[in-house]
Amino acid sequence: MGEVPIRDFMAYDIGRYYWSAAIMAILGDTGIVALRVATSVFQAIALFIGLMLLTRPSPKSNLLFWLLAIITLMVWMFPQFRMFDMSLPIILIGALSFLVYRPSSRRYFVAGLTLGIIAVFGRNHGLYGVVGSLCVIFYISGRREDGPPLIKALTTWGLGIVTGYLPVLIFLTIVPGFASAYWQSILLLFEIKATNYPLPIPWPWLIPFGKVTVFHAICGVLEGVFFIAIVAFGLLGIVWVIRDKFQGKPVPPVLLASVFLALPYAHYAYSRPDISHLTSGIPPFLIGVLALLINQPAKVKWPLAALLCGASLLLMLPAHPGLLCHSQPCIEINVAGDKLIVDRSTARNVATFRTLAEQFAPDGRTFIAAPFWPGAYAALERKSPVWEIYMLFPRGIAFQQAEIERIKVANPGFAVILDAALDGREDLRFRNTHPMIEQYIRENFDRLDVNVGNPTVQIYTRKPVTQ
Repeated sequence: MGEVPIRDFMAYDIGRYYWSAAIMAILGDTGIVALRVATSVFQAIALFIGLMLLTRPSPKSNLLFWLLAIITLMVWMFPQFRMFDMSLPIILIGALSFLVYRPSSRRYFVAGLTLGIIAVFGRNHGLYGVVGSLCVIFYISGRREDGPPLIKALTTWGLGIVTGYLPVLIFLTIVPGFASAYWQSILLLFEIKATNYPLPIPWPWLIPFGKVTVFHAICGVLEGVFFIAIVAFGLLGIVWVIRDKFQGKPVPPVLLASVFLALPYAHYAYSRPDISHLTSGIPPFLIGVLALLINQPAKVKWPLAALLCGASLLLMLPAHPGLLCHSQPCIEINVAGDKLIVDRSTARNVATFRTLAEQFAPDGRTFIAAPFWPGAYAALERKSPVWEIYMLFPRGIAFQQAEIERIKVANPGFAVILDAALDGREDLRFRNTHPMIEQYIRENFDRLDVNVGNPTVQIYTRKPVTQ
């Protein structure tokens, strides 16, 4: 619609949007399936790099091991909208391994360039990459005769980062309003003093054994073990590679890169410790363990590789939507021209929005979906009337007033409010995080007394304009 991510609507960093837009333009399709194709292309690139990381030092007899490795990596690539977040650390490991294998000025530049491009897709990945890269650079610069001096290495690496990050730097310079919105998105993190709302860490010993099924207990234990494993791998791995450094022993480049990225990415997983965030924080652990196992004796390699793959399948497969539809009834619906198979609850939500749009927002008129349904706008191909399409964090008076002005201009036909307490916290209900906007809706919209199968859903229609 000619809008710019971050400036015109609440967004991730710009890279993933323009990547997706480019692939969708090639396909000539703006639907959700075309978007999934775009993310799957990115996934395929990451999986190819991951495979190359595990094949370079190994004979062809490891074909079965590579198959286990790819299955292990693929099953963790969930949910679909986090495909970039799962793929970026694998690409970063590849860049750092390329540097460690044979340090040179060119490879320092390539590592920095890759890091800069990664930051275009996610500034948090850029930050994690900077921390991990600096550790790798200082590590390989010590007691080593080949490669450029440390200062030259850092300068060349830094130049590569700036070059890779040029798309954002250009946006900051020439796109009106982008710089202000960009810095505001950074300042928000300091206002909320976190990168996400925390959850209790799912330690394996906290599973309520006896109150859940054996299968759910096993999955709960596995989830907790993986959360422990990503930190343990980072801590023990650093001790290990430093010890080998002082002893003059070579460390495989892939293992070295994975070790120094493990703890930064563990932060991602622990920022909101659930499965979907674990999937984005676990790649350094997975790649590192697989790189460690591939050259081990058969009696060590095969049992542990099979255990890692089996545990991954057991924990992650039940979460994949394709398998969910085998355990519960799913139906086919049409969403913006694409046929999708979804659970009944999702189908009911789509039907509700579609009916409301036909009755109260015809001819492309917009509506309000708050706080947790940004996909409704895309499903009905309507522009959001507000900047904040995902109203998660509490907002101040000035921000809410600006949003209200946008609502007035957009003149939405109806509003759907999900009156739910996120994480069971009353302070995170919409009426508490956005009280001014909630009050504006109550005063300017009429509440409909309808049952849509979810008691937390509140539906409002626009009051007639009085002369």
